[in-house]
Amino acid sequence: MASLLIAGYGFLGKSLEREFSRSGWSVKTINRSGSHGAVPCDISSAECVAEFSGAYDLVIHCAASGGGGQDAYRKVYLAGSRNLLARFPEARHVFTSSTSVYAQEDHSVVTEASPAEPETATGRILRETEKLILASGGIVARLSALYGPHRCHVLKNFLNGTARLDGEGERIMNFIHRDDAARALCLIATQPPVPTGEIFNLTSEPQSQREIYASLVAYFVRAMPPMADEHPLRKRGRSSKRVSNEKLRSLGWEPKYRDFLSIAQECGISTHGCA
Repeated sequence: MASLLIAGYGFLGKSLEREFSRSGWSVKTINRSGSHGAVPCDISSAECVAEFSGAYDLVIHCAASGGGGQDAYRKVYLAGSRNLLARFPEARHVFTSSTSVYAQEDHSVVTEASPAEPETATGRILRETEKLILASGGIVARLSALYGPHRCHVLKNFLNGTARLDGEGERIMNFIHRDDAARALCLIATQPPVPTGEIFNLTSEPQSQREIYASLVAYFVRAMPPMADEHPLRKRGRSSKRVSNEKLRSLGWEPKYRDFLSIAQECGISTHGCA
């Protein structure tokens, strides 16, 4: 039986555990706090990781920075990856990075071969970590913004009236449901032969901000959100690009969730609000 270690057992990790278990894998999970039944292990600590027992065919690093800045990124992503590679040199490694490493602002289509030259310090740390993983023969999965049950900021902000359009809403937004991401990672990891030193974009279908809100406006019968103040601050910067998932689709993957209305239905949110 193939064995998987999920380093960072949280929102995505829970879906990964289900997906790989269904596919017949033996799954072990770790996170810093030991919550949700995971084994407590701080992957930013070389000593903690070195003491962790077991051998695994695959290690997926999907730990989150917890909203921290450069120091958190260096500890969780870069140091965490180094420690996992050192402890499990025989395993295949997958690092879940972010499509935020693409800094394009011209609404262009970006593929895995497109320049990834982030302007932010945290983005550059992600790229440094990606290069480390790729040099070891591992896989980099660049995830668009994750959403899923009880975690959909766009839908939440729209329903509570705090959503705002950036300009005319022309900025392109890229998202993926966490279960679609888990299915994609399982598919990539079980390819015959398994890819090495490869990058995959994990994203659903890009849409403009106005297109996204227009579908919500029609479904909930509400007004379009107003325009934001000039030069709004954005967590993911000012990039606007259409992230391509063609490489992932070539493996036979298709997104099950294509828009935020599926979350409204999944969570029992009607046109009158929360059920």
